[in-house]
Amino acid sequence: MAWYHPALFAIDAERAHMLTVRSLAAWGKAGTPFGTAPDRFPRLRTTVAGLDFANPVGLAAGVDKDGEAIAGFLGLGFGAVEIGTLTPRPQPGNAKPRLFRLPEDRAVVNRYGFNNGGLDAGLARVAAMNGKRRGLLGINVGANKDSTDRIADYAKGVAAAAPLADYLTINISSPNTPGLRDLQAQPLLGELLTATRAASGQRPLFLKIAPDLDRADLDAIVRAAIDGRIDALIVSNTTVSRPASLRSPNATETGGLSGAPLAPLARAKLAEARSASGGAIPLISVGGIDSGAEAYARIRAGASLIQLYSAMVYEGPGLPGRIARELDALLARDGFAVLADAVAAG
Repeated sequence: MAWYHPALFAIDAERAHMLTVRSLAAWGKAGTPFGTAPDRFPRLRTTVAGLDFANPVGLAAGVDKDGEAIAGFLGLGFGAVEIGTLTPRPQPGNAKPRLFRLPEDRAVVNRYGFNNGGLDAGLARVAAMNGKRRGLLGINVGANKDSTDRIADYAKGVAAAAPLADYLTINISSPNTPGLRDLQAQPLLGELLTATRAASGQRPLFLKIAPDLDRADLDAIVRAAIDGRIDALIVSNTTVSRPASLRSPNATETGGLSGAPLAPLARAKLAEARSASGGAIPLISVGGIDSGAEAYARIRAGASLIQLYSAMVYEGPGLPGRIARELDALLARDGFAVLADAVAAG
């Protein structure tokens, strides 16, 4: 979508991000005229954690942090939109600038730090539009940076969001909140999963993990997720690593890297998670997915769903619809009647 770049790329990255969200919020309030139906390809329908997804293409958390443009993003053709991360109390996040484009690498670095208007404000927006949306809604929750009890923060967020969400995600993998990734290790992980599972009631609960885990740590998290009755693993968040191939001067900025350079690592961690789980827990692949071919490769490698984030910066708002169209054609080419038949078929 070449028209999408010039005006937005001429301004600060974070301001462009907010203008995009607000434009889609206005479009959503107008009823998303000329929107893309998420269910136009019946072959793409799939069930994960008891939820019926019209297609497997989801919007990752971090794009619409405060739930301002849910209807607008669904109007782009996403099968699901995940908002957040929402924390119990509002917080400003890290100092600006904190979002950087790497155009030479088709990548982004962010160090937002869970900036959001807080759980109450975000959930009020969701409540105001529930029953008026087409597509599934995930709510991603986290802990405040200055919290003295982060596990309690997660439990509070899950309990408050559960009545309004189709699924909940506990995000313990952001690199931009000091100490947050410590929750990926025992015994804190076990305590967190127990507390949030209890707080979620019957609502599906997903866990989002980092791509920077070594194999032993990843194996331990997968086992803990299965034992803790987590319904799906989102693999994975942004990375603190920096591939040697990066060319952009902004590659040296502190924060999480996403976009095309994350794809090889995201693929590797998906394969490791599939191997560790043996198919016992659904996997959602995130990181560097920018085409139907890449989405198809992730599904054949074991992902039941995929999510997009930074590729939207470079491919524009037509990306989710294009991926769905290309994915449908690839499934038809290879003789798969339904998406689920292609999961781990590679």
